[in-house]
Amino acid sequence: MKHDSVGRAELITFIGLTFALSAIWYWLIIARGGLAHASWYVVALMWSPGASALVTLLIFRHTVKGLGWRLPNIRWLALAYILPLAYATVAYGAVWLMGLGGLDLALAPHNPPIFVALGTVISLATATGEELGWRGYLVPALGRTMSLTRVTIVSGLIWAAWHVPLIAFADYNAGTNTYYAVACFAISVVAISLPMAWLRLRSESVWPAALAHASHNLYIQDFFDKVTVDTGKTRWLTGEFGAALSITICITAWLFWRRRHAVLTPISV
Repeated sequence: MKHDSVGRAELITFIGLTFALSAIWYWLIIARGGLAHASWYVVALMWSPGASALVTLLIFRHTVKGLGWRLPNIRWLALAYILPLAYATVAYGAVWLMGLGGLDLALAPHNPPIFVALGTVISLATATGEELGWRGYLVPALGRTMSLTRVTIVSGLIWAAWHVPLIAFADYNAGTNTYYAVACFAISVVAISLPMAWLRLRSESVWPAALAHASHNLYIQDFFDKVTVDTGKTRWLTGEFGAALSITICITAWLFWRRRHAVLTPISV
C-alpha cells in the first residue's frame, strides 16, 4: 500500500510539475504570436517534461537514476531512427501518387549530408527533453501496474493533451479546422506511443525513443512537409495534423502491438 501511494504521488507530482511549468511557456509562445517567433520558448517547453521528471525523482528517490540513461544495442537505435522515415514515406508517397498533393524536390534541403547529420543532432537535443519525461519516466512508472496497451493509451493521451494549447491557440497546426487537427494529432500521438513505449521497455533505454522522436520531427517537419505542394486539400492529409499520417502510424502501432509480449508489463522497479 505504501509503495502504491508513493507511486501515485510521484505520478501526480510529475504531471502537475510538467503542466505547471509548461503553462509558462504556452503563455509566452502564444503572446509572441506562435512557434515561429518564440524558438527558445519552444525549446524550454520541450524540456519541461524532462525537467519535471528529474525534479520528481530527486524529490521521491533522491537520485536521477531510472530514466533509462544506458546506451542500448545499436539495433534499437537503428530501428528507432528508420521507423518515422518508413511510416512517413508510405503516407506522403500515397498522397503524391494519388495526386492529392504535389511533390517538388527543388524545395528539399540543398545539402543532404549536413541536413541529416546536423539536423539529427539539433532535433535530438530538443526531443530528449520531452522523452526523458514521457518515456524516460512516465512509461516505466505506468508500467509498474499496467499492460503495454494501457500504458500506451494513458501516456499517449497525456502527451497529446500537452500539445493541445499550441494547436488550439498558437500556430502549431496546418491551418485546417482546429477540431480536425486535434483529432488527427491525438490519434497519431496515442498510436505512436505504443512503438515508443515498446522501444523504451524492450531496450531498457530512453535513447531509442528520443531518437525516434528526433527523426520524426526532422523528416516530417523539415523534409516531407517542405517538398509537398498543397493542391487544395493536401493539408487535410499530410503532416502531423492530417489523416494520411494518422493511418500509417496506426498501422505501425498495430505491428508493434502484435509484438507486445516481447516486453514485460507490469514491470519491476
